Amino acid sequence: MTQENKMIHRNHRNKWMWPWLLLALSFPALQAQEAPHTPDANSQAATVRIAMPDVVVTDQDGHAVHFNALVQDKIAVIDTVFTSCTTICPVMGANFTRLQKLLGPRSGNDVLLISISIDPVNDTPERLRAWKEKFHAGPGWILLTGPKADVDYLLKTLQMFAADKQDHTPLTLVGSGKTGNWRRVSGLATPAQLAEIVAGTPASAAQSYFTDTLLVDQDGKQLRFYSDLLKGKVVVINTFFSTCTNSCPVMASTLARIQEKIGDQLGKSVHLISITVDPEVDTPAKLKEFAEHIKAKPGWEFVTGTRENLDLVLRKIGQYAENRDSHTNLFIIGNERTGLWKKALGMAKSDDIISIVESVINDPGT
Repeated sequence: MTQENKMIHRNHRNKWMWPWLLLALSFPALQAQEAPHTPDANSQAATVRIAMPDVVVTDQDGHAVHFNALVQDKIAVIDTVFTSCTTICPVMGANFTRLQKLLGPRSGNDVLLISISIDPVNDTPERLRAWKEKFHAGPGWILLTGPKADVDYLLKTLQMFAADKQDHTPLTLVGSGKTGNWRRVSGLATPAQLAEIVAGTPASAAQSYFTDTLLVDQDGKQLRFYSDLLKGKVVVINTFFSTCTNSCPVMASTLARIQEKIGDQLGKSVHLISITVDPEVDTPAKLKEFAEHIKAKPGWEFVTGTRENLDLVLRKIGQYAENRDSHTNLFIIGNERTGLWKKALGMAKSDDIISIVESVINDPGT
């Protein structure tokens, strides 16, 4: 087979397939941005799509900041304040401090709190820093000011502008720069309410598509499907059930060979994931016994969960089956970091499957 025939389908790239052995796999939600969600009348927050502008503003320490770069790789919680306010702004400041405590180590890492002054003429970096210090806040909270024209443009883009600072509406935006989806929440929402919204906010289109549905591994540990099992990793996924006597043992044998082939990469950059299609029988204890029987090493996860959660996850990767005996005999091989995903027939020669796995591991992402 020539190298040209080994080209695979990647998002908006070439569309060749390897017949029989290799099937192209793409997840539609990763190829296009999500459509805006319109909440029902009982929703506490409206969702809007906002493209973050490349506006240069100044933080409380006097550093120039490109706003779009600031929120590009993080979940952000954004509000507006002014330091001479004596009504709602101190309440919002205190709420941000309590929110930081609820977020714990996420604050300043993958979640950023941002307060933009609606009085940039008077709110110098020094005044913003002094105002923040009153709340004994941590480093994950940034206050911004700058030339009035630039700040006004930023606030208008965020749909948070008020011509008169005394008339500004207490409003908070919660969202991700990667997805472009932002929820408009009352600025007087409780810290617990904000923390709940943050917890349900996907940081990327991939997380939004795959979801952080909870599963349970062979040790009884709860795992989020995207954040714990897929994010930033190369994964080889199959579906099985422990009492299967047909294709499952063959695929387990192939995974054992892959396990030996990738060596020290297992459990670090590369993970094997076997998802049961029989959760009523395959409890964590049963999976642990199965894993020990086939000599699975750390980095090979066996996962179960509620029927509802498993069905959702299996639909996301195109492996849902009405009953356990009709589950597919396919390996899903993906490099979440580069966006390359392939399928391989589970009953193919293990050397051929290992070759596909290696191609995904070594994908440069170009």
